[in-house]
Amino acid sequence: MSELHRPKPAAAALPRGTEWGTLGLIVACYGLWALVLWGLPQVNLGLTVICLGLLSALHSSLSHEALHGHPFRNRALNEALMFLPLTLFIPYGRFRDTHLAHHQDEQLTDPYDDPETNFQDPAVWAQMCGSRRLLLRVNNTLLGRIILGPLMGQLCFMAGDWRLARGGDRGVVRDWLLHGIGAGLVVWLALLSPTPLWALGIGAYMGLALLKIRTFLEHRAHEDCQGRTVVIEDRGPLAWLFLNNNLHIVHHQHPGVPWHALPRLYRENRPAFLEANQGYRYRHYGQIFWRYLLRSKDPVPHPLWSSKD
Repeated sequence: MSELHRPKPAAAALPRGTEWGTLGLIVACYGLWALVLWGLPQVNLGLTVICLGLLSALHSSLSHEALHGHPFRNRALNEALMFLPLTLFIPYGRFRDTHLAHHQDEQLTDPYDDPETNFQDPAVWAQMCGSRRLLLRVNNTLLGRIILGPLMGQLCFMAGDWRLARGGDRGVVRDWLLHGIGAGLVVWLALLSPTPLWALGIGAYMGLALLKIRTFLEHRAHEDCQGRTVVIEDRGPLAWLFLNNNLHIVHHQHPGVPWHALPRLYRENRPAFLEANQGYRYRHYGQIFWRYLLRSKDPVPHPLWSSKD
């Protein structure tokens, strides 16, 4: 069956009003972050960093919910909720715009049109120096993606936004200015607390590193756009931290469905989802660590790009 005519499972019914569970989780995330910031340094700084990392990853997952219309049906309210960037480095507005662009499924893994891909144009790859190729190959292992991925991604992201800003994109400038205000407030709160700034920064980096586990193999090169998106049937701590976005084919087919409805939607339509993504499935994150911690799942140059225009 062609991808144009393959039916999608019916979406779960969504609440008409406020999603109180999601709102409560956002409030709890901020509350726990403040509790860690003021209460844990006297106990153990290492534990403080770990907790800050976990909470910044959760905040990013909640930001993802907000940009898809949760917990309120009002975009301004959702964005106000996520104004304090616990991850420090990524402006919410830029995350929103690039992620929504990523949801154009026909462009998934495109080296130019998918803002979240790690594939390179083979022609560009052929012109790269050996050291840069080596760095990208290391980044293509799970361990490399966790350690180097946040830094490499941030540098490339900021370089791209700098070019857009210099080209006159006022939206990019606005989003970075708003982010500067929010990040400044986060740093100011940290300065008022017993937590040193280096612990705040390492915790934020750790949060981004945790998110790289989720994004490592979310999409593969495949001729069928629905066949590019993974499902990881994990129900453990990482799945919760990622707010069930490991069920990624479910999210891409029904991006408006909130995190708490994804598992049931997947359970009730599992054969249809696995047919849609042509069996691109892993049982749990342990399987992914075992297979790819020290080796690549995909090549860096897009393996299908030579067949494109």
